[in-house]
Amino acid sequence: MTHPDSVNAPAAAATPERPEVSQLVVGVLGGTGDQGRGLAYRLAAAGQQVIIGSRTAERAEAAAAELGAGVRGADNATCARESDIVIVAVPWDGHADTLRALRTELAGKIVVDCVNPLGFDKQGAYALKPEEGSAAEQAAALLPDSRVTAAFHHLSAVLLQDREIERIDTDVLVLGDERAATDLVQALAEKIPGMRGVFAGRLRNAHQVEALVANLISVNRRYKAHAGLRITDV
Repeated sequence: MTHPDSVNAPAAAATPERPEVSQLVVGVLGGTGDQGRGLAYRLAAAGQQVIIGSRTAERAEAAAAELGAGVRGADNATCARESDIVIVAVPWDGHADTLRALRTELAGKIVVDCVNPLGFDKQGAYALKPEEGSAAEQAAALLPDSRVTAAFHHLSAVLLQDREIERIDTDVLVLGDERAATDLVQALAEKIPGMRGVFAGRLRNAHQVEALVANLISVNRRYKAHAGLRITDV
């Protein structure tokens, strides 16, 4: 999972009523990485039950113990099977293999892909375009029985993991082809203080959202910041 490394902004305007998500178990595949650990910590702190998934249960259990109450660790298959919503925060180079192996366990689940396919050279970060169009569309192709959405691309892992920061004031762009699924993901994002979920289109538009992370990395390097996004007039 490649992530930008959000600046404070005015508080979000009132949002529409969201579905209840408090009783849902959230799995985080790639939960031992920086982005996954940060999301697991923030969601658990907001009261969600969270399962961290990793290739080995021992590694996941060790990371969960560090994060504290509300988080437990398991191997990827158990994490996928026992969760209601599964966030995919694995490295891009392991994205396809991870999801291909979990097709059965993820059937019927809401899958939230937040992977950003990026390359790096001497000039910095640049976007890659998968054959399917985006990481999220690749996930949808590999998981035809899952309800695939895309979200959480533009969050700073540094801010997510900083326990001295109580609010992360930023918008979370949510994409997907099923309204009920995107509504649930928006509600999940809004469990984290300061965050607002904003519907940003169908899954076919995920590439430009994933690619924008390359621009945020450039912003962060130039201004020594942890830049995020705010959508105005919504």
